[in-house]
Amino acid sequence: MRIVLVHPNYHSGGAEIAGSWPPAWVAYLAGHLKLAGYEDVHFIDAMTNEIEGEELHRRLAELRPDIVGCTAITPSIYKAEEVLKIAKEAVPNALRVLGGVHATFMYKQVLTEAPWIDVIVRGEGEEIFRELVQVVDIGRWPRGRAQIKGIAYREGENGSSKIVANPAAPTVKDIDAIEPDWSLLEWEKYIYVPLGVRVAIPNMARGCPFTCSFCSQWKFWRDYRIREPKKVVDEIETLVQKYDVGFFILADEEPTINRKKFVAFCRELIDRGLPDKIKWGINTRVTDILRDEELLPFYREAGLVHVSLGTEAAAQLKLDRFNKETRVSDNKRAIRLLREADIFVEAQFIVGLENETAETLEETYRMAWDWQPDLANWAMYTPWPFSKLFQELGDKVEIFDFEKYNFVTPIMKPEAMERGELLDRVMNNYRRFYSQKALFHYPWRGTGFRRRYLLGCLKAFLIAGFQRKFYDLGKVNYWGPQSKEKVDFHFDRTRKIEAPQLEDWEAAADRSRKAQASGQPMACGGGTDQLIDSLDPRDAARPDRVH
Repeated sequence: MRIVLVHPNYHSGGAEIAGSWPPAWVAYLAGHLKLAGYEDVHFIDAMTNEIEGEELHRRLAELRPDIVGCTAITPSIYKAEEVLKIAKEAVPNALRVLGGVHATFMYKQVLTEAPWIDVIVRGEGEEIFRELVQVVDIGRWPRGRAQIKGIAYREGENGSSKIVANPAAPTVKDIDAIEPDWSLLEWEKYIYVPLGVRVAIPNMARGCPFTCSFCSQWKFWRDYRIREPKKVVDEIETLVQKYDVGFFILADEEPTINRKKFVAFCRELIDRGLPDKIKWGINTRVTDILRDEELLPFYREAGLVHVSLGTEAAAQLKLDRFNKETRVSDNKRAIRLLREADIFVEAQFIVGLENETAETLEETYRMAWDWQPDLANWAMYTPWPFSKLFQELGDKVEIFDFEKYNFVTPIMKPEAMERGELLDRVMNNYRRFYSQKALFHYPWRGTGFRRRYLLGCLKAFLIAGFQRKFYDLGKVNYWGPQSKEKVDFHFDRTRKIEAPQLEDWEAAADRSRKAQASGQPMACGGGTDQLIDSLDPRDAARPDRVH
């Protein structure tokens, strides 16, 4: 049984300007397969290696797999569909499988627009994909597919086929049992530009107990589960010793939720002497930083050097709309506390909703400069088609070209300005913020590691700016304020929401109304029958929280 996993060749000019990121999904999926005895697993990183159609076709034809698996977030969905279309041509007898967050919630859309996909894995992939492989291995595909929880597929002939979604699989309860296989990755190609070292993205916890209206991760992972700190540090130690990794970012939505285990994780790193060999960063919430004020120097001792804070907005009205459960004043204090602990802080702002104006964008710039984070990022609002806010926006969402749902393309058109002007004003915020930081802050504030890291971040921005890769500026023909009226985002306006997906949304909305009326909690994808085997994420997070 030969399995080939492919990471689609998608680029957007967003987070990748800081480096080439290793696709951790491959390691976790392959590791779980190998524990079940499936050793013949191969990986093609089409993104890092810029592998296009003909070359991918050649490689797949040479490998002759029995199964081809691919994953996709929303902006990479068309590239992933293309990968599996090429697989159909190169190895027509191989089973073609797609997973990831977009396919999980939009399986009817995907199976309608890409009927060459044989099966979609909905939710966490390790256990579902392993069972799928086993069913294929013993020759029970397709007749045995109805017994596999957590998959969707087409059933019947083309003219009269229908889309079937089996009952949801339970979430992976013992995530410590998942042993990633990092050997499949080409480690010399995954470099974190600010430090010039190899980078990894291990996972400590899955899920999030918060329900931000613009996000879907809490819906995808469903319940909050955290690994034993020693197991995570074992993994990091392997990454350092065997693969020479010098920087890692925890993939978790909010690794500090469970303070007791996060502290134990930091203590384990210190006890093994790892902070001298590897530095790391996290994304987290402002509230956790305020909660852990006295622990921040300890976190820095453990090697934590970079915190990306979901400050999101400079106006309380926006924070409330995003369901952030924070205050603007909290943001400023959290940033100050991190700076005082010598932890680099990046403030994240979401811009580009329908009510964005020149004045609100200027407000975020002034607020960012007043708060004085080391880094600031203005991300275009991306209305995930499976998020609550997407549904609330309704007809205001007019672009369904999901390839552009990448945080750098203005999907929403503000009522008070054109998209080109929005991009120009966001770029103006970047220009002002980083030019002042480069001239008056980065070279002169701090010594040693702090200065080197900040100058490395500046280097990453300059390289991406010079190459016109930052925010896809080269692709959209933006060259400065003089070109804002000529910007072309190349939206494919022929893309639309397919009828089966619309029907599914309408059914989900009806179930939601009924559940709200009865007080019944909603589940992954909008149903009440999909979470039989899971907990409410807030309840799952509480037992181990330390306040």
